[in-house]
Amino acid sequence: MNHSGYIPPWTTPYIIGVAGSSGSGKTSVASKIVSEINTPWTVLISLDNFYKPLSPADKERAFNNDYDFDKPEAIDLDLAYECILSLKEGKKVKIPTYSFTDHDRIPNKHLTIYGASVVILEGIYALYDQRLLDLMDLKVYVDADLDVCLARRLSRDIVSRGRDLQGCIRQWEKFVKPNAELYLKPTMKVADAIIPSISDNTIATEILLNHIQSKLQDKSQQHLAELKKLGTHAISIDNLDTVIRLPQTNQVKALQTMLLDKTISRDDFVFYFDRLASILLSFALDDIPEVESDKKVITPTNVQLKNPVFVDFDKVTAINIVRSGDCFMSSLRKTIPSVAVGKLLIQSDSRTGEPQLHCLFIPPKIESFNQVLLMDAQIISGSAIIMALQVLVDHHIELKNIKVIVYLATETGIRRIVDATNNQVKIYAGEIISDERIRSNQCNWGRRHFVDTCYFGC
Repeated sequence: MNHSGYIPPWTTPYIIGVAGSSGSGKTSVASKIVSEINTPWTVLISLDNFYKPLSPADKERAFNNDYDFDKPEAIDLDLAYECILSLKEGKKVKIPTYSFTDHDRIPNKHLTIYGASVVILEGIYALYDQRLLDLMDLKVYVDADLDVCLARRLSRDIVSRGRDLQGCIRQWEKFVKPNAELYLKPTMKVADAIIPSISDNTIATEILLNHIQSKLQDKSQQHLAELKKLGTHAISIDNLDTVIRLPQTNQVKALQTMLLDKTISRDDFVFYFDRLASILLSFALDDIPEVESDKKVITPTNVQLKNPVFVDFDKVTAINIVRSGDCFMSSLRKTIPSVAVGKLLIQSDSRTGEPQLHCLFIPPKIESFNQVLLMDAQIISGSAIIMALQVLVDHHIELKNIKVIVYLATETGIRRIVDATNNQVKIYAGEIISDERIRSNQCNWGRRHFVDTCYFGC
């Protein structure tokens, strides 16, 4: 998306690398960070998932504890870099799953990640590859005496992975310990923080957590500041051909009047809203392109129509912003019965006010649709729509193929959307409230959740 200084938080996630010897306690440190920073959409990725698939000969050696899993070449650092880079760029990634029982990746089993705010990469060589280091905001090394590491490793491999004692000791002496001295220990020099062990030094861990929380708070405040800047430019929305207000016919004005009556029953509100929503959706679909067809149309009087017009409604999909956008569903199903529908849940953080993506359900191959209707009954600040647009862009939808459908919008919200998208998205609005009307309290339409509360009754 062509931003004007605004970047959603998940397109610049905070990347933390946690490295250390096998059995050093780095996984415990990484898990402690996840639990203590208390930030939604924090993902913990283990480099263990990136072990390379083994050939039949190497797999046999692995079962005999004679394969070196502790050299850097055993890990697919190229794939790890591609995945972390994609997350850094706000893209969706699939992390492979590795089975230490079978010494192979599990077929058709992946961890899908999208929308992460914080990414913690944990593994013995998390700080080894310079490409990964360049992506990290914080680099942590967990240091522990190798004898302690051996004791922890034996407990893990024997109890959790079903290995035998002698094989584990032989593997430690032959591979783990020499590689730790040769390849791993030198990575300490690139670390921003060195923690002896989470059990040995809780003060160091507390300092580290405070530092991370401070950086995340700064990032959140910067995001909110950039969001507030949107729409401050002198944009006259009346002169924009991408902002289309529903023609104010007598019928439309009458429906809007009845929806504003505070004594209206819920059943009547739903009836009048569905009627207005149908008009708005039909209006937005007026420019749906024609498609060529060899089909002949014969009328009941056996006359063949000349130059019949066909459109492909199967190339139209809709994305609802939960739950406000769900108010359009009844009218949408009547307009396009077979339409594929997706949903996005975007809510504001109760502490900071920062909009956050909670979940998404996107129709398969959404990039193949010619038109994507992004529906929200009410736009106040515009932040939810802006984040939803970024989600669609991340799923390879061009802005020119997106239409924002909204029953009620504030002028400020419209300005922000126009600013954030560089005026590339068409917005179809039933009514746009001017900033002056809101300031003078001439209407209650700027009240959050006004529409969906009246529509759903709670």
